[in-house]
Amino acid sequence: MKGIILAGGAGSRLYPLTLVASKQLQPVYDKPMVYYPLTTLIEGGVREICLISTPQDLPRFRQLLGDGSRFGLTIDYREQAKPEGIAQAFLIAESFIGQDAVTLILGDNIFYGGDVFTRAFGEFKGGATIFGYHVHDPERYGVVEFDAAGKAVSIEEKPKLPKSNYAVPGLYIYDNEVVAITKNLKPSARGELEITAVNVEYLRRGALRVQRLPRGFAWLDAGTSSSLHEASAYVQTIEKRAGIKIGCPEEAAFHSRIVSLAQLEAIVGEMPNCEYRSYLETEVVAEAKRLLK
Repeated sequence: MKGIILAGGAGSRLYPLTLVASKQLQPVYDKPMVYYPLTTLIEGGVREICLISTPQDLPRFRQLLGDGSRFGLTIDYREQAKPEGIAQAFLIAESFIGQDAVTLILGDNIFYGGDVFTRAFGEFKGGATIFGYHVHDPERYGVVEFDAAGKAVSIEEKPKLPKSNYAVPGLYIYDNEVVAITKNLKPSARGELEITAVNVEYLRRGALRVQRLPRGFAWLDAGTSSSLHEASAYVQTIEKRAGIKIGCPEEAAFHSRIVSLAQLEAIVGEMPNCEYRSYLETEVVAEAKRLLK
């Protein structure tokens, strides 16, 4: 399965921060925002990734992530010259997707808790898999309606009168039909190729699975100034209490066995002295060596 990180958009909700750097390059506590979705894909077993962003921001992402080899990945970069909807990503990345299934994750979505996505990637057989997350303000999102048996019966984009409190977070898994489906979409009233329209088409075909995320699972959308601050506070609290890092792609790559202990040591050795390096040295490398004794 291939992965897409959509890290484009104007970033208007984070103005004036985005005059300095792209939204997905803003810090969420101690890491660039894009590290979090990147880590989610690594943990899910995705090894080929396409990052889509604006022409002016792509050089910064290349500088940050390189070709992906230090994470055991290959990273392709594509331009989104004009933001015309989430589903536009499948057209931009069509040649990257090829004949494979694909997962799309939004660059400003942060997930934490359990192995829900890892299992979903592993169990995926075809059609589409999306997720439902209980929120108190569903009118801000795509909303899934379920019947009494828990089966999805409708999906609406930002409805004025939501039929449930289950929002669709920014991670989606599709078979290769998603490219053809997107090509047949008509732009919405706001001129965008809506991801909800893709999901509705899979639902119409009887090929959509909606998995409700469990209580205790965290979904943070860091797209506004207040939510960016809240996400940073959440990550800081978990990291300090548990003594682990959330959204650490080097650690995820090592635990996924796509980067060896020797490779990780070399990567860490190139980092400046900082808290991030200290964590990898003492909590990951040193612990791995202890277990080898």
